[in-house]
Amino acid sequence: MKRVVLSALLPAAIVASAGIATTAFAAEKDQSFFQSVEGKWVGPGEIVAGKYKGTKFTCNFTGSTPDGKIGMTLDGGCRVGVFTQPMSATVERKGRNGYRGSFMGGSKGSGLDIVSGNVVDGRKVVFAINRKQLNGVMQARVPDGNSMIVTVSVRVDKQMVPVIGMNLKRVDASEVGAIAKN
Repeated sequence: MKRVVLSALLPAAIVASAGIATTAFAAEKDQSFFQSVEGKWVGPGEIVAGKYKGTKFTCNFTGSTPDGKIGMTLDGGCRVGVFTQPMSATVERKGRNGYRGSFMGGSKGSGLDIVSGNVVDGRKVVFAINRKQLNGVMQARVPDGNSMIVTVSVRVDKQMVPVIGMNLKRVDASEVGAIAKN
């Protein structure tokens, strides 16, 4: 009888532990990506579509991760000539629904809500953004430890059109995860 019970429970336990391991691996992958964004970033950007197409700007951001949660904040501003526009994006994992947050204060402010998203791999994250009838995506790609490319695209008819692009470089002392000098 003991053998019958064990043979029935063992496969269920293996499946359950595999599910936990998969979830843990996904959380580690996500946290690893967000930690790679920690630090100071600067670089140029451009509005590539719309009313202000061709407007070039320079951005300064500080990337951080929240204690005890999976997510990130990029906070700072972008300058056009003598004018500086504060800019920020904050996302946090919210259960099984993926990520939620805000870009430029969310739809309650002058920005967009981040309504979902996921870490594609260790180098790329994609978030769905929304404000009333405006839908789009914000993508951040970290091709190496010292550069980040951010693109904001919106849906026009049935096509995604890039509207903002930024190429940022790390300017803090060393990339996250580097071995500290003694």
